[in-house]
Amino acid sequence: MPLRPVHEPRRDDCPWCGSKRLHTRLRAPDLRLRRPGTFVVDECEDCAHAFQNPRLTPEGLELYAAEENGPVDHARLRATARTMLRFGEPESWLDVGTGDAPFPAAARELFAYTAFDGTDPTPRAERARAAGRLDEAHVGQLTAPRILARVRGRYDVVSMLHHLEHVPDPRRELAAALTALRPGGHLLLEVPDPASAFAQVLGKWWHSYDQPRHLHLIPPANLRSELERRGCEIVVTDRRAAHVPRDLAAATALYARRTRLPRAAGSLTAPAAALDHLLAPALSRTRFSNTCRIIARRP
Repeated sequence: MPLRPVHEPRRDDCPWCGSKRLHTRLRAPDLRLRRPGTFVVDECEDCAHAFQNPRLTPEGLELYAAEENGPVDHARLRATARTMLRFGEPESWLDVGTGDAPFPAAARELFAYTAFDGTDPTPRAERARAAGRLDEAHVGQLTAPRILARVRGRYDVVSMLHHLEHVPDPRRELAAALTALRPGGHLLLEVPDPASAFAQVLGKWWHSYDQPRHLHLIPPANLRSELERRGCEIVVTDRRAAHVPRDLAAATALYARRTRLPRAAGSLTAPAAALDHLLAPALSRTRFSNTCRIIARRP
């Protein structure tokens, strides 16, 4: 591990709208893995896009990468998949950034006759195919020419669940997803909402900051505008059902680890998690909702 992270040059404009009116929103260390370095999140004063600046290079991202080995909320994934029932049974579905494919496994329970494929930059997608959770696995980025050529126009649904915040160029990723869709197909997105009140209340302890692994926090309005610019029809925008009740528990766990109280993490996190779930029905209706779900129909 190098003493300093590997960064690209710091940029003086917003990667989303090009504005030079930026301010620093956050400075934070790697709270989750406790690797060295301090990372900066800047925010555009014109479009509210937040982004890591300077951004880690691909080599830097590899150094700070973390596999998601936590428990899978199967009921939540199934509920997310259920939102697509209104559009009928798709013939084919591509899950982008699928990892071990927990989402296709949950969705298959509702769409028994759908073929589920997945992309992931790691070999986990191939292992998921071998385990029967995917019908076809594409190891690499969706934007890679060799993968995009294989998936072009093949899918009725493309899902990107908490994926766009990890990629260097979200606009390019959206364009690739639309390329993979058939005409009339649906793009299912879930992203952290940077306007969530939890971001202000919890500061660097808010789990959706997750520096340095989250490169972008994209306002839902920006995503909607970009998709409409590309000719898509926005058919669903939902912050209530998309809310993930884990803000207090995640912040408590991060704080316990950071303050050398790892042995107490369990006893502290359990009541915080219970409070997350107790408050979720009310908070999901307010600015404390932490996630936005968007479904767009490709022309």
